[in-house]
Amino acid sequence: MLKASNNLIKDIKKQKHENRYLLFLDNVKIIKDALKMGLKYKYLFLENDKLNIFDFQENVYLVDRKTIEQLSDSKTPQGVVCVVEYIPNIVEKPKTNFLVIDGLQDPGNVGTLIRTATACGFEYVFLLDSVHITNSKLIRSSVGTVFQNHIIEMPRENFIKQIKQWKFDLLKADMNGENIFKFNNSGILGVVVGNEGQGVSEELSLICKYSVSIPMLNNVESLNASVSGSIIMYELSKQNFLK
Repeated sequence: MLKASNNLIKDIKKQKHENRYLLFLDNVKIIKDALKMGLKYKYLFLENDKLNIFDFQENVYLVDRKTIEQLSDSKTPQGVVCVVEYIPNIVEKPKTNFLVIDGLQDPGNVGTLIRTATACGFEYVFLLDSVHITNSKLIRSSVGTVFQNHIIEMPRENFIKQIKQWKFDLLKADMNGENIFKFNNSGILGVVVGNEGQGVSEELSLICKYSVSIPMLNNVESLNASVSGSIIMYELSKQNFLK
């Protein structure tokens, strides 16, 4: 194991700020998930050699705690930072129900939605004008599931043109919509979750074929974006769990 030079650390820090497709993973489980799904590692930085539980032979460096903290985005890093390259997915026609995240900026909400989508068999996620998929908080809140789905970042207007060509129906949550627990649909469907404050954009609302509501008690009017999106996805996929 090599000791990282000052020039290398300086260059890595520069890349961290300039290249948003480099992921600085600081959680052992998430690192394993990323490598399992084929992401290519570039560097491994360790606080001590006992943390070297990986089979890497090249670009493995020993650094001090301060450097780990500088490379990590966690408040309490585990003493390891693995730098991997994220390769954006190409646009692909969904083969399952899919999730559309429309202008959602909170990385925790987006990560939670991606995690639920994975659990519900929604294998495609479209991120429209939202927080970037490489955001470290998003990756942590998805607990590594971000590497399992086919996630596509694209402008909203491009998605609208594409979805019209594919002729898939879209569904959004709306207080005046049909009760989600009474809704039935047999074809592939896209669930649209909108911005925390503004909801689904006007452009996407206009092409949503269905609107559903989530019945609530005690005069509660709405739920967190990730909670409502998760309820809808689970309800649409419940037949998968009844087999």
